[in-house]
Amino acid sequence: MSVVSIVAREILDSRGNPTVEVDLQTAKGLFRAAVPSGASTGIYEALELRDGDKSRFKGKGVLKAVAHINDTIGPALIASGISVLEQEKLDNMMIEMDGTENKSTFGANAILGVSLAICKAGAAENGIPLYSHIADLAGNTNLVLPVPAFNVINGGSHAGNKLAMQEFMVLPVGAESFREALRMGAELYQTLKGVICDRYGQDAINVGDEGGFAPNIVENSEALELLKTAIDQAGFTDKVVIGMDVAASEFYCEGKYDLDFKSPPNPDRHISAEELSQIYQGFINNYPDAIKFPFIPFIRLVSIEDPFDQDDWPAWTQLTSSVGIQIVGDDLTVTNPRRIEKAVEEKACNCLLLKVNQIGSVTEAIKACKLAQENGWGVMVSHRSGETEDTFIADLVVGLCTGQIKTGAPCRSERLSKYNQLMRIEEELGDQARFAGNNFRNPSAF
Repeated sequence: MSVVSIVAREILDSRGNPTVEVDLQTAKGLFRAAVPSGASTGIYEALELRDGDKSRFKGKGVLKAVAHINDTIGPALIASGISVLEQEKLDNMMIEMDGTENKSTFGANAILGVSLAICKAGAAENGIPLYSHIADLAGNTNLVLPVPAFNVINGGSHAGNKLAMQEFMVLPVGAESFREALRMGAELYQTLKGVICDRYGQDAINVGDEGGFAPNIVENSEALELLKTAIDQAGFTDKVVIGMDVAASEFYCEGKYDLDFKSPPNPDRHISAEELSQIYQGFINNYPDAIKFPFIPFIRLVSIEDPFDQDDWPAWTQLTSSVGIQIVGDDLTVTNPRRIEKAVEEKACNCLLLKVNQIGSVTEAIKACKLAQENGWGVMVSHRSGETEDTFIADLVVGLCTGQIKTGAPCRSERLSKYNQLMRIEEELGDQARFAGNNFRNPSAF
C-alpha cells in the first residue's frame, strides 16, 4: 500500500506553458497526475514555483519544482512507508517538509502533483472509483452530478478582446441529467456561434483560453445580450440560467475599477465600487433571480463571481447583503480556510470557488470545501485557464457533492475531458445517479 516510486517531469499545459506531471507507482500500478495553472490569479494563492530562467520558456519552466519532487519529496515519502490510503498524513508530511505558509519552498505545483497522484493510488488500493474514494476522505455519503457552468464568452485575462469582465457562463439547471445538460450546453454553444458570426463576422468566433468565444466587444451588457439571444434561439429559456466571473481584481487600480483596462486610460471609465455595484444591480434586474421572480419567463442571472477586488471587503459585503443571487469568492477566498473564515465573518459571499492548485493539496481542498458547506455556502469546483487532460476535478466535484462545476466551454480537449469523465461517472452510477439541477447551490437538499 506504500509508494514504490515517484517520478516527476515537465510537460506543457493548454497554453503551451510548462507544468508539473507526476507518476506515482504502488504495487497496484502507476498513477499519473498533472497540475493546472491560472492566468487570473489571486495574490493570496499558494505559490506556483517557476524557474525564472529566461533562456527557457521565458522563465516559466518548472524544473525546480520537478527536482523538488524527484530529489526530496519522492524519496521522503517512499522511505516513510506510509500507505497511500493515508492521504492526510502524506499531505501533511509534504506541507511540514516545505515549512512555509504558501508552499514557497517546494512550490504548490510540486506538492499538489504528488497529492493528486496519491489520491488516485488510494482509490485503486481500495478498489473503488476515484469519486467514491474522495467521498470517503471527506466523510461524505452523497454522490451528485453537478450542473456545468459553461464559459461560452471569454474576456479579461482569458482573451484578446476588450471585455473587462472575464467569463460569461450558461448553466443548464433545467436538464434532467448531466448528459442532457452537456447536450444543451453544446447545442447552445453552436447557436451562440451563429449569433456572433451573423452579428460581427467570421473573425469574431475565435475562442479564448477556456474555449469560449471572444468577440471584440467592449460593453459587458452586450455579452449578456448575446447569451440571452442564443438561449432564446436554442429554445432553452426555461432551462438555462446565466452566471458571470467578473475577476474584478484584474482591473482594480488605486481604488477604482477600470472598465477599459485593456485600452488607453479613460477617466470616465474608472468607476467606484458603488458604481460597479449599481451595474451589477442593473444586470440582475434585467436578468432576475428565480427566488425573487419565480414567474418571470426570461433568462435569469443567478451567479456572480469575484465582483470586486480581493481586498475590497466592504463592497463584497454590501453586494451580498443586497442581492438574492449567488456571490462566489475566488480571488477573495483562494480555497484557503483562513480567507474563508474571514469571508464568513464578514458575510462577504455565499459560495466558494474550489481550485485545488490555489491551496496545493487534496486534504486542504477537502477541508476548505467542508468549511464552506458547514457555513451554508455553495461550492463550485473549478478548472484553471491553463489546463491539462487530467480529469481529477470531475471525480472531485461528484465526491464532494458540490453540485456545480466550471471547466470551460464545450470546446477544446482539456475542457471536454472533464465533461466526458462526468458522463462516464453518471453512466457508472446508473440508477443511483442524481443530477443537481435547480438544487445546484444546495445539492444536499435532495
